Amino acid sequence: MPVSQQHITRSTPMGANLVADGATFRVWAPGAEHVHVALGGIADYWPTANDELVKDVTTGHWTGYFPGVVDGTKYRFFIQGPGGSGFKRDPWARELELHGYPDCDGIVRARDSYPWHDEDFQTPAFNELIVYQFHIGVFHARDHRGRDIRPYRVAKLLDALDRIEYLADLGVNAVQPLPFVEFQGEWSLGYNGTDLFSPEMDYCVAPENLGPYLDRVNALLKAKGCPPLEPRQLSGQVNQLKAFVDVCHLYGIAVLADVVYNHAGGGFDPQSIDHFDFPAHPHAGNSLYFSGDGWAGGRVFAFHRPPVRDFLIENAKMFLTEYHADGLRFDEVSVIDAKGGWFFCQNLTQTLRHHKPTAVLIAEYWGEHRWLAVWRPPQGMGFDVGYSDQLRHGVRDALGRVSWIEG
Repeated sequence: MPVSQQHITRSTPMGANLVADGATFRVWAPGAEHVHVALGGIADYWPTANDELVKDVTTGHWTGYFPGVVDGTKYRFFIQGPGGSGFKRDPWARELELHGYPDCDGIVRARDSYPWHDEDFQTPAFNELIVYQFHIGVFHARDHRGRDIRPYRVAKLLDALDRIEYLADLGVNAVQPLPFVEFQGEWSLGYNGTDLFSPEMDYCVAPENLGPYLDRVNALLKAKGCPPLEPRQLSGQVNQLKAFVDVCHLYGIAVLADVVYNHAGGGFDPQSIDHFDFPAHPHAGNSLYFSGDGWAGGRVFAFHRPPVRDFLIENAKMFLTEYHADGLRFDEVSVIDAKGGWFFCQNLTQTLRHHKPTAVLIAEYWGEHRWLAVWRPPQGMGFDVGYSDQLRHGVRDALGRVSWIEG
């Protein structure tokens, strides 16, 4: 028989979520013929009726409840569709297995495993923000002797915390790291994300290397009168990203997450979100999450599909609620608009403003009428801040005039 529908309701969240003495699973795969959950890893796995989810034909969602699932349980979906079958990572997975990407499991994570200390932090008004943007992978990394180790490995989120006191002393009151969700490859600017709910594992520290970082994070907490973290509270990508935000807040610095909703990927592996339900004739136009259009080497999201819009909006909500982010910077909103996402943007901004009114919503919008990004619906898209290139053009013009005079 299929797995139990205990604890399953119309409001059951997507992905894997701990409840009672187990976890619910929910995934969108309307074209699939069978969807199974491989718990504990895929070694020697073979799908059976005992781990098959139940399909709601009206929504295309597959659901089920598994008892005995705990924080840290590994899982992967096995999907059979008209065009074939195979393993797929959960598009909503909060964390991925640290080694082996892209052939890796998702990890079930409890939402309350990190002890926050930032309850007194207040996000500055958007017109008072002094924002420092940086790339996590190359920003800062030194060993215990103070030697720069960036030439030898990717810098980590916890490495960046070594510079938080310095940034606070400079007067910076907000940081905006480049995108930090999982992407293909070890080196990237982050704009080719493929697993949007999972922190980039290359920016995180393996448990066996965590000792020195735990000491440094606890020293930062102690300086603000906070109790120390235990090793388990800093273990895993989710908790390390939360610790980064938490420490920033303790030192008076807001965190703005850079998110990319105009496209995903610069290439997709077979276990990715692309062609998730194994259609009979896979091509760009019938991929569940994507339209037939491309952008920046990746695929443009199918904004006309409600489950895709919900996927992106819930992703944004996750950063604001689960990670305590103070705002979001939305990459290339002009592409979203041009590819049919106008009403998606309105729904996005109104939903986020309802859930966290203090969050600043920043649009990189280069459309002909820039004010459309920041006007409230229905006339505009409803973001708080829009990009302007007047300063850039002014600097370039000034440099051009100086060069011409000197020449």
